Amino acid sequence: MSTVISAKPVLLATPGRGEDLQVRVSAPATGCGLPVVVFSHGYGWSMNGYAPLADHWAAHGFVVVQPTHLDSRTLGIPAEDPRTPRMWRFRIEDLTRVLDGLDALEASVPGLDGRLDRDRIAVAGHSWGAQTASALLGARVLGPDGVPGEDMSDPRVKAGVLLALTGLGDDLTPFAAEHFPFMKPSFATMTTPALIVAGDNDQSHLSTRGPDWFTDPYTYSPSDKSLLTLFGAEHSLGGIPGYEVAETTDESPARVALLQRLTTAYLRSALLGEDTDWKAAATALEADPAPLGNLRSK
Repeated sequence: MSTVISAKPVLLATPGRGEDLQVRVSAPATGCGLPVVVFSHGYGWSMNGYAPLADHWAAHGFVVVQPTHLDSRTLGIPAEDPRTPRMWRFRIEDLTRVLDGLDALEASVPGLDGRLDRDRIAVAGHSWGAQTASALLGARVLGPDGVPGEDMSDPRVKAGVLLALTGLGDDLTPFAAEHFPFMKPSFATMTTPALIVAGDNDQSHLSTRGPDWFTDPYTYSPSDKSLLTLFGAEHSLGGIPGYEVAETTDESPARVALLQRLTTAYLRSALLGEDTDWKAAATALEADPAPLGNLRSK
């Protein structure tokens, strides 16, 4: 584990967005050829959230870039703002903007210049952030006619970690179907490798189905994918948005620690080709007499 350096807010000029993109960059204090993880926060959060994951990944050798999306409570944009209907697209564009601005981000953090490996990039996200990240992996939004919309995948992204990603739009409640038309995904073209994490007690008020709705991204996407199902976990997956935050209804330090280990091992495997930790973590989970979850892959 390394000492972590962090800089915020780093601003990326973003014409047409109405606000420059605010970003937090965290990185290990030493090392070169560092892989990059771009993390998309859940609804209302910001670059300041998700410390249990962002800090852990940075301490274990990754440069973690966290943009603040327009829905963040820190920006205070009202629901009637004309950008609201396109908020989901602005989110995806934020991640692309981060990838386009890696040179500027690298130069803005003291001691980081020249240490990034641009050939080893992953995207990650939680909840709405997972949906945002999935677009760069190849997921697409179905139009009213059921035809997949624009392909917003990015070849620079080599892997993903999708936490509590919502399922198919056929199972939305009437309210969600009316107000969130972007929640109608197709995972058929989500070809980039990814680890998908679902809680088996995550009952969404947006879906008519039970917690298995959150396994759809695994079921309906092509390989190479892995699915980690966490037993007893609700939408915060034990507390990944932050320490002692009000949104966490299922606080479990053990569950968060498992997620830290498994996501780190997965990222090292997917980006660096270091499979030892990933295989060991999977074996340990399977052998545990009282496991916190199960893992399967295709």
